[in-house]
Amino acid sequence: MDDLTCTHCGTVGLSEGFIEDAGEHARGYARWIEGALERGIFGGAKRMGRPRRQIVAFRCPKCGHLDLFATDPV
Repeated sequence: MDDLTCTHCGTVGLSEGFIEDAGEHARGYARWIEGALERGIFGGAKRMGRPRRQIVAFRCPKCGHLDLFATDPV
C-alpha cells in the first residue's frame, strides 16, 4: 500500500502502523469482526464463527488523520 493518500487532507505518503489491543487476554493487535455487536450472557462480545481481520492503520504525517483497513482473514 505504497503512496496512500490521506482521505482527510489529501497528503500523499501515510505512515503504516497498527491499533494495539492491550486488554486482558489480548493478542497485541485489534481485529475487525464482521456483523453487528451482540453481547453474550456475561456481557462479552459474541464472535464465534465470524470472520476476523487484522486492522492495519495508516497515519497522515501532516494532519494526523488515521485511515484503517481490514486485511485478509486471520
